Amino acid sequence: MSPQPSATPATDPSTSPADSVLVRAARRQPVPHTPVWFMRQAGRSLPEYRELRKDVAMLTACRTPELVTEITLQPVRRHRTDAAIFFSDIVVPLMAVGVDLDIVAGTGPVIAEPIRTRADLDRLPELTPEHVPDITESVRLLVAELGATPLIGFAGAPFTLASYLVEGGPSKNHERTKALMHGDPQLWSDLCARLAQISLTFLRVQAEAGASAVQLFDSWAGHLSRADYLRHVEPHSRTVLEGVADLGVPRIHFGVGTGELLPQMADAGADVIGVDYRVSLTDALARTGGRYALQGNLDPALLFAPWEALSARVTEIVEEGRAAPGHLFNLGHGVLPDTDPEVLTRVVELVHEVSAR
Repeated sequence: MSPQPSATPATDPSTSPADSVLVRAARRQPVPHTPVWFMRQAGRSLPEYRELRKDVAMLTACRTPELVTEITLQPVRRHRTDAAIFFSDIVVPLMAVGVDLDIVAGTGPVIAEPIRTRADLDRLPELTPEHVPDITESVRLLVAELGATPLIGFAGAPFTLASYLVEGGPSKNHERTKALMHGDPQLWSDLCARLAQISLTFLRVQAEAGASAVQLFDSWAGHLSRADYLRHVEPHSRTVLEGVADLGVPRIHFGVGTGELLPQMADAGADVIGVDYRVSLTDALARTGGRYALQGNLDPALLFAPWEALSARVTEIVEEGRAAPGHLFNLGHGVLPDTDPEVLTRVVELVHEVSAR
């Protein structure tokens, strides 16, 4: 394992985060090279992260500003990425308003009392900044440490949060979620409206504390038909994305398996459309009319391939991204836990080198 670089990220120190390469690319402005960051870069594959977290529960780490700061900074120091992604979890704002939940190793978020009735929804209050003072403190600490490197804040989208709450945890088929969506559409709408308020407030807290961009993460939207997405989900994601428009930070909208929904996700109010590895950037550009910056989209599994094959795919994605009005290089989903950190560092260097030619 190579030692961690002590240098700051590959960002011009004379610039501000608001004029960084990543923010400029997200705003479809000219950039000297393609910016790089990785979903789930904060944690997971880094030995220094595992050492820090070995005796600390995930949700405790997410609510401790000093730990959030250090974990968020670790991949920026090591890989010299063009942005930091705030270390948190999409269920943190739910925990903050009193939902009894835990993140179980090997499973994910588990909800003690799922929401399936009107009385259950009445137990879910709105989120206020007073619920999450630690998030404000964490962001401010990070902004001070990051200097010219931008911080990306994020939140879970209403549909994905609703699915966790209704199912009681992760689900392969989302049967209870879809049954509620179609069986009691008014309760479903009211639940998603409450979750839109929670997600919106969580994003605004991060942006107002200094985050330079935000991402709305819809993990499970790819399980929906276009008709269901438009009727039951898109209005609530739109509420969140349009609700941060006045803050002037770029908005990234990402979902997994959402190739068939990209036009609708784009129209919900995003500046940048996240593309998973199942759809090429070329196809994504065509599906979104060339009006948005794109983010993506290396298959995380290819980080385990021989360097010759991996570097060829990275170069191909960079070249595809040149056709877009803006391109943020990323994975087509998150970093896998067993990924070799040195490979991620080499990918960052390669993207910078190839895109600057």
